[in-house]
Amino acid sequence: MIVETLAVGTELLLGQVVNTNATEIGIRLADAGLDHHHQTVVGDNLSRVAVAIRTALSRADAVIITGGIGPTQDDITREAICAALGVPMAFDEAYAAWLRGWWERRGREMPESNLRQAQYPQGAGRIPNPKGTAPGLALETAGKWVFAVPGVPAEMLPMIDEHVVPRLQRAAGGAAGIVVSRLLRSWGESESKVGELLADLFERSTNPTVAFLASAGEIKIRLTAKAPSEAEARAVIAPVEEEVRRRLAPRVFGADGDTIENVLLGMLADRGWSLATAESATGGMVAARITDVAGASKVFRGSVVAYTTDLKERLLGVPDHVITEHGVVSEEVACAMAERASWLLHADVAIAVTGSAGPEAQEQRAGTMIVAVRTPEDVQARTLWMPGDRERVRTYTTTAALHLARLAVSGDWWRGDVLNRWAKPPQR
Repeated sequence: MIVETLAVGTELLLGQVVNTNATEIGIRLADAGLDHHHQTVVGDNLSRVAVAIRTALSRADAVIITGGIGPTQDDITREAICAALGVPMAFDEAYAAWLRGWWERRGREMPESNLRQAQYPQGAGRIPNPKGTAPGLALETAGKWVFAVPGVPAEMLPMIDEHVVPRLQRAAGGAAGIVVSRLLRSWGESESKVGELLADLFERSTNPTVAFLASAGEIKIRLTAKAPSEAEARAVIAPVEEEVRRRLAPRVFGADGDTIENVLLGMLADRGWSLATAESATGGMVAARITDVAGASKVFRGSVVAYTTDLKERLLGVPDHVITEHGVVSEEVACAMAERASWLLHADVAIAVTGSAGPEAQEQRAGTMIVAVRTPEDVQARTLWMPGDRERVRTYTTTAALHLARLAVSGDWWRGDVLNRWAKPPQR
């Protein structure tokens, strides 16, 4: 069964409200094994909403509409369903009486506009709303289903969970199955390069499907399978996941909810190693990412933010001759910062960052960032050329620093050059 979702509300188009309902409904449809091909947002316009409903029904077996069933004049979903399906509007006197009683029990006079909630497209049944006065609607037409639920998440979600999804599963006749997704997280290659490395898997795989998502310097590979049970779906995913990991190793660092911070801290804890940072251009952003993780204090010792040159000398003890000979934005200074942070903070591993974040150049062109990592085995640095504005340069460098620390701790960085999309001079 194919289900389409339609969100009604001009506030969504203006960006005044984030459409979290689409995410929540999408998760529930996937968990129920129901195919979900389109999501649409349309403003509070009767003709446009009606067209959107007809379009959805032309390509789906069911449409779930969120929003537009309240008591005000801009709540036009009921009217739009009538227009789309060519059915008249009906009025439920019993529900109107219930509404009046609801207001009376609270000692308040009911505005007459609330009686709009007693209107319904002829043939529709009501979906109970335990948290509000706007009931949902369910209507079967020509073998297809139309559901309308409130846009308020606290009212919408119980209706979806208790009424809409179960009805859709029954309508699917048990053939829906289960949809399971596995998200592999990687760093060190561009989205296009990852796509090339996995091109044949993408082209020939229909179950599981393969998709690529870029986010804040990391590339995610989503594997999605459909099967009669969760165990069978995961069994379908397993060999493809194994092949993706083989081709991208050591770039794949985790799966699903793993973050680089959690992964790095776990690796350090397993080895009994502690961690510290020494930061200049990132101003403490690496330490902030690490300390966002609950329990980071078991591994993390602390950080020195030495933003100016004199503090690199006085606080960290970077030798003056190293700065004079190589400049502040250099691999030599980054390595010295990492070594000194390790000694000062009594840490086994230290991450150091220096650079020219922009918008004006400092010694090197803007976007030139240097990360050094010191472990009990070695200390090395990597020069990165980060694109974008100052915020993006600093954010992406923070992510890169955490990943380079992971590679250093695992030994992959020391054993050889790991491909990195930023670790090469930009083309002129």
